[in-house]
Amino acid sequence: MLDSEDVRRIALSFPETVEKEAWQMPTFRVAGKMFITVPDDETSFAVRCPRHERTELIAAEPEKFWVPPHEAGTPWVRVRLAALDDIDELRDILADSWRQAAPARLLDAFPGPGPGSDEGPGTR
Repeated sequence: MLDSEDVRRIALSFPETVEKEAWQMPTFRVAGKMFITVPDDETSFAVRCPRHERTELIAAEPEKFWVPPHEAGTPWVRVRLAALDDIDELRDILADSWRQAAPARLLDAFPGPGPGSDEGPGTR
């Protein structure tokens, strides 16, 4: 089963990613922009996701994706670790969030689909 250590290991493998504690939880940032948080219970994590895509993700896979009420107005979605298919799906979701936060100079160093592509967190 996937856990928060898998999230940490994958997140820190992306170029220029650093871990920083905020709100008493681990957060991961690229070029100072946060792209992952891991809440206290460590059964889920939050990633960047455009709100229009988030609605579709939640409708398609509510057992996997959700948004707590206090994050409803933000461009974030929560992902339940236990609902993920495998490590590849986790890596794809984290990489998509990283690409949304990374500056253009880093995107060339980490090829793959970018923000706005049809290969978002729930499409692989």
